[in-house]
Amino acid sequence: MVWLRLIRWENLLIIFLTQLFAWWCVIVPMQQYIPTPLLLDPKYFLCVSLSTVFIAAAGYIINDYFDVKIDAINRPRKVILEKKIHHKEAIIAHTILNLSGIYLAIVVAHKVHHYEWLVLQLVCTLLLWLYSTRFKRQFMIGNVVVSLLTSLTIIVLMLYEPAMHYYIGHTYFLKSKNGLLPNPVWVLGVYVFFAFMLTWMREIVKDMEDFKGDAEQGCITMPIKWGLLRSSRFTQVLALLTLFPLVIASYKLIHAHWLPLGIYTIAALILPLCVWTWFIPTRATTQHYNIASRWLKLIMVLGIGSLIIYYLQAHG
Repeated sequence: MVWLRLIRWENLLIIFLTQLFAWWCVIVPMQQYIPTPLLLDPKYFLCVSLSTVFIAAAGYIINDYFDVKIDAINRPRKVILEKKIHHKEAIIAHTILNLSGIYLAIVVAHKVHHYEWLVLQLVCTLLLWLYSTRFKRQFMIGNVVVSLLTSLTIIVLMLYEPAMHYYIGHTYFLKSKNGLLPNPVWVLGVYVFFAFMLTWMREIVKDMEDFKGDAEQGCITMPIKWGLLRSSRFTQVLALLTLFPLVIASYKLIHAHWLPLGIYTIAALILPLCVWTWFIPTRATTQHYNIASRWLKLIMVLGIGSLIIYYLQAHG
């Protein structure tokens, strides 16, 4: 149980479910529109997904490894390393998870002899290390790196499935026997943008929550450099930038008679995000920022749920 807490099993589950729904609801149904079999069958999808999960788990370990002093101030009851798991054991687990993740990626790349795809996993591993050792303590760059890594959980599926490459550059909707079908690349592209922006917002809010410990350890996060109110205003700007394509997407969906998905986008994503945007600057307490962070995670989960609506309407 201690090891599960260390690797943030809840976040890893969200990563796996995000990839599972993206694969099952968007990529698998593409088989009926292409003449060749998909590369990401259940076996190879599992390899890619577990590769992502293992590398993410390694990232959580190394992050805690370098954050023991900060966590001792911000979350003293949740500190695991030194208290329950020895540092040396954590580094061994970090190395094994990274190597396992890269090996699984090699298995898939070897299938089609596209070994250049492995660069993505190697870059993720490097960024997670640099984030934990350097970027996290720097202004803004740490937040952007984590956001990029989150969005890569979807991008990796788009990279490793050659069928997705065919639809790049096509229009928003494709003609199918059931009418207009949203372009799979655009569907997952919206999720990439959504994941990037919400993670960026959440990382800033977490920095606001951890303001005290970060300041004592010499970090230069946005709340420390700009202050809590200005950082809240910045997250509001990011929220508005996130809402803009969601509003456009919901309009296009409704206009193309995709009413269930369009209405779901408005009710489950746009409206909650509007409420969150109003809510974030109303207080400046640790508890308030913790609640705001949890709200964003809930909105992310609701975003995953929209993939089910997409599948049911497209192929139900």
